[in-house]
Amino acid sequence: MALNEHHFSTSVFWTGNRGTGTSGYRDYGRDHSVTAAGVPALLGSADRSFHGDRDRWNPELLLIAALSQCHMLSYLHVAVLHGVAVTQYEDSATGTMVLNADGSGQFSSVTLNPRIAVAEPAVGELALSLHAEASRKCFIARSVNFPVHHVPGMLL
Repeated sequence: MALNEHHFSTSVFWTGNRGTGTSGYRDYGRDHSVTAAGVPALLGSADRSFHGDRDRWNPELLLIAALSQCHMLSYLHVAVLHGVAVTQYEDSATGTMVLNADGSGQFSSVTLNPRIAVAEPAVGELALSLHAEASRKCFIARSVNFPVHHVPGMLL
């Protein structure tokens, strides 16, 4: 049972009309902007393999980034609850997407590789174990239908 609801909204504006709209698969650009009130716009496109612009964010990267950000924010919260002072946090996340014969596709997994540093080295083992609790609390990870793996480690 939800205690309360939070609502979020974004807007997407397609900017890839090259003059003939979607008259053909290669006749239109995938460029667009993603906006939300009070934050800078993101320049988006499709992945390069889907005729997009590699210099712009694509939905696949944004999904992986959302999972990574959410885990980090959940982890920092859990660390506070357990009295662990985290002093540094980094993640290099990867995802695997599979394409189907009918042209559809989906992510099959994402792996987060968070690396942390803590103020007190004696709590290092506890600090690493908190990734499991953070994973259970991450709003985005709880919302996807594929596994989100974690390979945590310590920064030197």
